[in-house]
Amino acid sequence: MAQERLYSLRNPWFVGALSIVVGIGLLAGLVGFIWMPYRQAGGTLSGAWDAICRAAGAPALANPDVQLAPSQSRPSEVILIPRMVATDTEAVGRGGTLALRCTMCHGVRGMSGAESPSLAGQGPEVIYKQLRDYQSGHRVSQIMAPHARNLSDQDMRDLGAYYASLPRVTAPPSVAEQLRAPAIVQIGAPMRNIAPCISCHGGSDLKTAAPLLDGAPASYLRNQMLAFAKGTRRNDLQGQMRHIARQMTPEEIEQVVSYYSQR
Repeated sequence: MAQERLYSLRNPWFVGALSIVVGIGLLAGLVGFIWMPYRQAGGTLSGAWDAICRAAGAPALANPDVQLAPSQSRPSEVILIPRMVATDTEAVGRGGTLALRCTMCHGVRGMSGAESPSLAGQGPEVIYKQLRDYQSGHRVSQIMAPHARNLSDQDMRDLGAYYASLPRVTAPPSVAEQLRAPAIVQIGAPMRNIAPCISCHGGSDLKTAAPLLDGAPASYLRNQMLAFAKGTRRNDLQGQMRHIARQMTPEEIEQVVSYYSQR
C-alpha cells in the first residue's frame, strides 16, 4: 500500500518529479529538433517541421535565394593527381630563377610580409593549379593574370617545385591546438553538409590541391571566402568551396579567418 501511494498522482512529490522529467524531455526535444537546426541553418529553414526533418537527417531542399555563378563562367579545367609536379633539383633551380619576379609580394623565401599568401611549403600541385587558372582566366586577378600570361606549362611546374622545396616557418598543429579550433574548423556542420576545414587543409588530412592555410593574411582569407560565397571565385573543382562558403554564416567565416591567420 505504501508503494502504491508513493507512485500515486495524489503524491505531490511524485507529481513534481514526473513534471520535471517531462519538462526536461520537452526542453531537450525543442533544443535538439528545432533550436539547433535553426541555428545551424543560419535562418534558412521554412518552419518547425522543416527543422524537425533536418534534425532527423532529411536532406535540405535547394534554397531558391542562393544565386549560383553565371552560366557563362567555366569551372577549372586542371585535373590534378598527387605528385604530378616533379620536385627534382633541376626543377627547383629553374623555379627559383623564375620566382625572382614574385618576391615583392610573396617574399624572398616564399614567406610573405604583405597581404599576399605565403607560398613556402605549399604543395607543388597547389601552385601549379592556381597559376594555370590565372593564365586561363578561371581565377580572376588583375595582379596575377599579367604575371601568369607568358608562363609555359613547364615554368608553372618549376615554380611549384621551387616553392614546395622551401621550409615553412610554422610548425604543424599539435593535438592541443586542433582541440582549441572552432567547431566549423574541427567538426564542420554536418546538418548543412559542411565538412570540417581540417579534412582538406591539414590537421586530419590534406587533399590534393588544397592549400595550407596556416598564417595566411586575414584580409586575404576573408576575401577568398566571400568570393567563393558570392560565386565571383569559381576555380574550385566540382564547386566544393562555393557550396561550403554559401552555407556558412558570417560568424563562422570570421572564426575560420581568425583561427588560420593567427596560427
